Amino acid sequence: MKTFATATATAALLCGASFAQAEDIKLGVVLGFTGPLETLAGPMADGAELAIAEVSGSGLLLGGSTVSAVRGDSTCVDAAAATATAERLVTSEGVSAIMGAMCSGATGAILSNVAVPNGIVMISPSATSPGLSTVEDNGLFFRTAPSDARQGVVMADIIMERGLSSVAVTYTNNDYGKGLADSFQAAFDAAGGTVTLSSPHEDGKADYSAEIGALAAAGGDALVVAGYVDEGGSGMVQAALDTGAFDMFVFPDGMVGAALTENFGSDIDGSFGQNPGSNSDGAAMYEEMAAAAGVNGESVYSKEAYDAAALILLAMQAAGSSNSNDLKEHIMAVANAPGEKILPGNLSQALEILAAGGDIDYVGASAVELIEPGEASGVYQEVEIDGGELKTVGFR
Repeated sequence: MKTFATATATAALLCGASFAQAEDIKLGVVLGFTGPLETLAGPMADGAELAIAEVSGSGLLLGGSTVSAVRGDSTCVDAAAATATAERLVTSEGVSAIMGAMCSGATGAILSNVAVPNGIVMISPSATSPGLSTVEDNGLFFRTAPSDARQGVVMADIIMERGLSSVAVTYTNNDYGKGLADSFQAAFDAAGGTVTLSSPHEDGKADYSAEIGALAAAGGDALVVAGYVDEGGSGMVQAALDTGAFDMFVFPDGMVGAALTENFGSDIDGSFGQNPGSNSDGAAMYEEMAAAAGVNGESVYSKEAYDAAALILLAMQAAGSSNSNDLKEHIMAVANAPGEKILPGNLSQALEILAAGGDIDYVGASAVELIEPGEASGVYQEVEIDGGELKTVGFR
């Protein structure tokens, strides 16, 4: 419900509209529409575009500017293709900023090859590699997903609390997989657990029996699969089930999606995992709003994508400019206290407050709280497969 609507604010808006030059702003939506997480990309893009439509339709952004989304495919796994896509969006399409990318490797490639050289802000809803916390970004990179440095600790805690003391780990052989595997092993070792073997797998193979054989020989109470649900992660699970090597699996965020239960159903009952998620009021509001628009708001990282796009646009309003080098200075401020708390569907209210010179604390769909160097502090939902369905059993 709108709670900020004063004559002063209205006057300020009208005054601002009369002097500001309205623009047709383009926002890049760069995700892995093909590749190992393609089933997650659609709901993420839809989430970002809900925020874009909400802001553009309000007529309140920068003197009545409109905003449109320009989609680009980062593929998740091909750094050259990701770079080429981002270059096209920046140089040919003229996007002001990028909501994305999706996977950590593609995100790093776009950041170093395109965003930094061209001064373009990126907010990723899902790139979680710990290495992105220290990358040289000129203050241009942010993320609404927490680093896997935290996910590794959360996963270790969940496993230990379930009474499992030893696990084998398979991880997709890239920045995301290796970063998460290393973070988890450090946390699990510190908690008194044992990683019997931590071994990479390549995506796109037809046969994973050799990889599973080595992991089975090492043993463990469960197999941690730090992979992609639409690629080698599911291949490793299938190979384990086919050979009887493991019947208990632990699934981090890259494996948590509808495709997981579609692929394996009740064959993986009792397995569990975690992914970024919130039980906040904003999460429930977003899911209801998304459902009304025909969007799967429950899909992993859809909430974070809505929030990433919203933060970019609200930072533009705070800066009084759509230029990335201006708006980057305002992202942390609009994301955090002090200020009026802003939930999904209330972006018009936020635009009014900012136009009147006020402060907002954007909470959004994923309970956003940004910490230095510009990433989410992180809330995770614990999930379990029961009766062939993914069920949320808690939050951390």
